[in-house]
Amino acid sequence: MAAESGAGSVPAQRAAGQLAFVFCDILDVVPKDDMATMEHPVFSLSTRPDRRILRYDHGPVRVEITPSVKGLATIHDKDILIYCISQLVARLNRGEPVARELRLIAQDLMQATGRETSGDGYRRLREAFERLAGTRIVTNIATGGIETTRGFGLIDGWEILRRTRSGRMISVSVVLSDWLYRAVLARSVLTLSRDYFRLRKPLERRVYELARKHCGRQPEWRVGLGTLLAKTGSASPLRVFRKMIRDIAAADTLPDYRLELTGDDIVVVTQRRDHLVEEEGWPRLPAGTHEAARAAAPGYDPYWLEREWRAMWAASGRPRLRSPARAFLAFCRSRAARAPLGGEGSR
Repeated sequence: MAAESGAGSVPAQRAAGQLAFVFCDILDVVPKDDMATMEHPVFSLSTRPDRRILRYDHGPVRVEITPSVKGLATIHDKDILIYCISQLVARLNRGEPVARELRLIAQDLMQATGRETSGDGYRRLREAFERLAGTRIVTNIATGGIETTRGFGLIDGWEILRRTRSGRMISVSVVLSDWLYRAVLARSVLTLSRDYFRLRKPLERRVYELARKHCGRQPEWRVGLGTLLAKTGSASPLRVFRKMIRDIAAADTLPDYRLELTGDDIVVVTQRRDHLVEEEGWPRLPAGTHEAARAAAPGYDPYWLEREWRAMWAASGRPRLRSPARAFLAFCRSRAARAPLGGEGSR
């Protein structure tokens, strides 16, 4: 079957000698995000096609975002960029060459970002590529120490390289914008929790990004509710946004951080005491391990146990583990034996 191309043909650019490419083949990458799009509301929080033209001014920084007919790129579409950025940073850390064009296995991308690998999941992935390529940005945000005022897409091109007879894509090629690529080369990135991809509500993801950017490893960050509304890019009225923030605070599902909304509309973000910023080379738990942990330690929150286990592993000198899952489950059984909860509650 003929290759299926998106906006900005990758083969044409490659034939013209404009691009080298790298394979996304590092399996255990730590999620990384670029600081410019963490700070500024570039992605839509809507779950429906968003065709608004967005304009933001924050001090000297100006951002205008124009959608295609398919709508603005969404915060969930950003998973693709996070995956690509993470691969490039991992290569830089290993001293390997990098390039703006990346070839990736669709299933690896979807599994790494918590997406379904069903036929519908592949369809949504293609639509995400279309929105990323079609969304145009005009800004003077500096990346890599260079302030540029110009227009560009979040990606310069994409292509489905192969399909099976069932119609499911196997691998794709994507070309990052020069603006985003410069941010990677300048290491203008921050580490995200792997649990970021478990957040399904767009506003939760956006609030986590802002917490990670502004609070970081500091104990606390305070921001006015109106300022936070502008930073998230939410289209909700302030009274509705206030309730949404209260709901997020009550649910307490943000990785690494807790929220509190005071009576005078100040949002207080505090770092969890058990917060650990993951680094390259940390043990990776395969799919299904957390479910096994629930059986090994009834009543315990497996994600809380994972943070405790990682802290113990780091404090013990970060030994090499032949089977991280087996070591983690042994830790869970030991904790449950010392302090059984019997399924009556959870940490």
